Amino acid sequence: MTDATRRASEQLGRRAETLAAWWLRLKGYRILANRYKGLGGEIDLIARRGGTIVFVEVKARSTLEEALNAVTPAQRERIAASAAGFLAAHPAHGNCDARFDVIAIRPGKFPVHAVDAWRT
Repeated sequence: MTDATRRASEQLGRRAETLAAWWLRLKGYRILANRYKGLGGEIDLIARRGGTIVFVEVKARSTLEEALNAVTPAQRERIAASAAGFLAAHPAHGNCDARFDVIAIRPGKFPVHAVDAWRT
């Protein structure tokens, strides 16, 4: 991958994460963190609505199926490890339910929010 391709990919990812964060806000979520770096790796968005903390992976793909398939088992494990670290570092959220979602950002369409996309 060339530097130009890597930069374009990074820019697309940042735009997708920004759009996903606004989408969640419109649905009544409060964004707690974006691009959270934990021991396992990075979590794109961490949000809360009511008594639920949501760890969100954002994927810019042409379909929801492609977005869901883009989250590999190894990536799920890393996100889960980072989520555990976030909850340990923020005990105020420890009594909340936690789940893992995926938001697919598709060209020219509204985002698709896959709630509870996987379980650990």
